[in-house]
Amino acid sequence: MPLSYTATRELLTQLGLTPKRFLGQNFLVDGNIVRKSLELAEVRAGDTVVEIGPGLGTLTSALLEAGADVWAVEKDRGLHAHLAATLAAQFPARFHLLEGDAVEEPLAALPAERAAAGFKVVANLPYAISTPWMDAVLGGPLPERLVLMLQLEAAERYAAAPGTKDFGAISIFLQAAYAVAPGHRVSAACFHPRPDIDSCLLHLVRRPAPFVFAPEVKALIRSCFQQRRKQIGSLLRHRLPDAGARWLGELAAAGLSAQTRPEQIPMELWTRLAV
Repeated sequence: MPLSYTATRELLTQLGLTPKRFLGQNFLVDGNIVRKSLELAEVRAGDTVVEIGPGLGTLTSALLEAGADVWAVEKDRGLHAHLAATLAAQFPARFHLLEGDAVEEPLAALPAERAAAGFKVVANLPYAISTPWMDAVLGGPLPERLVLMLQLEAAERYAAAPGTKDFGAISIFLQAAYAVAPGHRVSAACFHPRPDIDSCLLHLVRRPAPFVFAPEVKALIRSCFQQRRKQIGSLLRHRLPDAGARWLGELAAAGLSAQTRPEQIPMELWTRLAV
C-alpha cells in the first residue's frame, strides 16, 4: 500500500530523518501515480526492474508486490538502513539493495546476465542526477522500457524536438535509442515535501534498432551545444578539423548550410554524422 502524505511524515519522524534537498528527496504520496508508473512500465511477475533512489519504499513495495525482481540503489544511509530492515527482509530473494551513488552505479549493480535477458527501469529520479544518470544508462546495456518521474523541465529537455529551445545533446542521445511514448503530468501536490514545479512520468520505449553514440562523438556533440548560438560550420572548424568536411557534406546533401545552428539539425542526421 503506497504511503499517504500523513504516513510519510510520520514514518520520517519515527526514523529520525528529514528530507534532504541536496539529494532531491521528494517522496511520492499519491497511490494513483504509483499505479500509473507500473501500468506504463507494463510490470509483470518475473520482470527484472531497476529502481533509483527507492527512499521509503513506496514504489519499491508496489513493484515487489507485482512480482518483479528489483535491483535498487539508495545513497541515503538512513533510508538504506530502513529498506534493509523492512523490504529486504520481507523479500530476500527478489529485492537486491545497494548503498551507493546512482551515477556510479546507474543500474544498481544489476548482474550482466540479468541485463542481457531484458530489464526495465522504474524510478523517481532526483533532478540533480537526471542527466548524468541518463547519459550513463545510454552507454548500455539498454533497458527495454523506462518510466521515470522527472521534474517537468528535465522531461521536456529529453523529449524536445529539433528546432526548439530545449533540444540539446541529451535529447539526441536519448531519442536515438528510445521513442518517447505518451507520459503523464504529475502535480507538485503528489510529493512531500512539495517541489517548486510540477513533474512528469516520462515513458520511454527502446527502438527496434537503437543507436548508441560512441563516447568521443558524444563529447563532440556536447561541445557543439555548449555554444548553441554558433553556426555548425564555425563549430566544426574548431572541434573537428579532419572530419568536418564530411559532416558539412552530409548537411549540404540534406539541404542544410554551414550557417545552420546545432539545434536545427534533424535527429536522423545526427546519427548519420556519428557513423
